[in-house]
Amino acid sequence: MFDRIARVYDRMNSVMTAGMHHRWRERAAELARVGPGSTALDVATGTGDLAIALARRGAEVTGSDFAPAMLEIARRKAPGLSFEEDDALHPSHPDGSFDAVTVGFGARNFADLDRGLSEMVRVTKPGGRVVVLEITTPAKPPLSWFFRAWFDHVVPQLGRIAGDPDAYTYLPSSVRRFPAPEELAARMAAAGLVDVRWIVTAGGIIAIHAGTRP
Repeated sequence: MFDRIARVYDRMNSVMTAGMHHRWRERAAELARVGPGSTALDVATGTGDLAIALARRGAEVTGSDFAPAMLEIARRKAPGLSFEEDDALHPSHPDGSFDAVTVGFGARNFADLDRGLSEMVRVTKPGGRVVVLEITTPAKPPLSWFFRAWFDHVVPQLGRIAGDPDAYTYLPSSVRRFPAPEELAARMAAAGLVDVRWIVTAGGIIAIHAGTRP
């Protein structure tokens, strides 16, 4: 599915978020606390936007994904970065390889969320950061009403225009299944992180979690 939508993925992200997704990725990169001399892994990197945000802070970045068509676009956008075909549930890197490990809008696609979080922690160095940027479901009206109308009706229609209605019907269903911020924080702690904190932004539809590997 992700290979199918690769050619429209960036355009659809900009349409669905009014271009705000870049700002959210920059905030996630800030919480990763990387800089010159740091190493970072961005799993489920897609077309590489979060990897690029990390690299802007001076880090040496690797982006990984299991969708070759997505990676092809990422390599065209950022030829100076390293992009590799890999599975977030079975990353090929040794324990403690990176100062930060991130995922942007990909954790809800993990077939096993707890396994994915544990693997992100495993490849993070002690003292390093794990950051999860994800869509969350607002609980209070009127934003909750707008959110449901947008994701349940408008987004699938946009998907039909883009030529892949199934993919953009999957999007709202994947968001509904994803844990609320409090539960995700608990699962990140269970995966081995300490000092797990999160911010909710964009009126309650975006959550960015960060924790430290002890």
